[in-house]
Amino acid sequence: MRIISGMRPTGKLHLGHYFGVIRNWVKLQSEHDTLFFIADWHALTTSYKNTKSLKAHVRELMVDWLALGLDPSKSVLFVQSKVKEHAELHLLFSMITPKSWLEWNPTYKDMKYNLLKLQDLELQFRGALRDHVREFLGSIPFKIEDFERLEEHLLESVSEAMVEAVFEGEIDREILKGLNVSKRDFYETDTYGFLGYPVLQAADILIYKGEGVPVGEDQLPHIELTREIARRFNYLYGETFPEPKALLTETPKVPGTDGRKMSKSYNNAIFFADSPQEVQQKIMKMFTDPQKLRKNDPGRPEICPVFAYHKLFSGDQEATAQVKEDCSSGKLGCVECKRMVFTNLEVFISPFREQRESLLKNTSALEDIFEEGSKRAREIAVQTMEQVREAIGI
Repeated sequence: MRIISGMRPTGKLHLGHYFGVIRNWVKLQSEHDTLFFIADWHALTTSYKNTKSLKAHVRELMVDWLALGLDPSKSVLFVQSKVKEHAELHLLFSMITPKSWLEWNPTYKDMKYNLLKLQDLELQFRGALRDHVREFLGSIPFKIEDFERLEEHLLESVSEAMVEAVFEGEIDREILKGLNVSKRDFYETDTYGFLGYPVLQAADILIYKGEGVPVGEDQLPHIELTREIARRFNYLYGETFPEPKALLTETPKVPGTDGRKMSKSYNNAIFFADSPQEVQQKIMKMFTDPQKLRKNDPGRPEICPVFAYHKLFSGDQEATAQVKEDCSSGKLGCVECKRMVFTNLEVFISPFREQRESLLKNTSALEDIFEEGSKRAREIAVQTMEQVREAIGI
């Protein structure tokens, strides 16, 4: 089976990336025909204003992928933007993809829903301000040539300033939580590129005639849209593309150091690039059971992020069971528990870290691997596009 998947370059990889994605990719490359790409064009759908770090992030991903076990002798490893045929197929797919399919994309629907909530908030501000603006305009010692137009202009400016104040935390922070947004440039994600990125995703998969795509449940709608686009193209122009299947895999939960999902944006991640000292500091600061205030207090390991790490990294079910028993009885204190986790985690991380440091000593060889992979990917893409052009008649 030919398997295709990609990852946006956002910086160094952490434990969550490994257990959620990379470990599965490493297994698949030994069993199937696999292509994995760095999706630098996809990074522009939400970060088009901040591209200064993009090349550095691409290189970080190259290093981490190889250090964590992706093998260029088993997989085609490449950079999306190096294969321009992706863009051509994206363009052609965009011609046949109904806009309604994209608007029903859950990610886009969520964004639009949040945008409607923002617009509702702005209307609330406008309504509350209208009488005050009219009173202000009536009190100034100047002749107003167009009262209604000036009133609307002031209402728009002030209400937008009030929404901005919400984003800055200058007005009730609970409002921001309710809006489910965290950045002022939220408005700027309502772009053609953001609306159409599932079409680019379909091109990424179908240009290699991918048969399987490893994804999490949240990505299932995107794979179904890819299947719809393939069916529509085949119906219009003849059988050209397979309908790829989503490959769902169970992944263990890797909590961040604060108990939430591990994420760079939460500042709670443990990276493979972290030094032993940095890993130790993060582990020793980890959140634990809030009811276990003293060493001898009985704990609740089932809700403790530290115990989740014991289950992942101890490699010994009996030892893990003993930790659970000792924590529950109050025999094991949190400090000692964290030290044990650090020791086990270092055994896991250190080989990857060493491989990473070795790769960084020869970055030109690293880039050569992905340059060669991009050439191999393009050979496949060129053949597909020849078939596509012939099928369409262009």
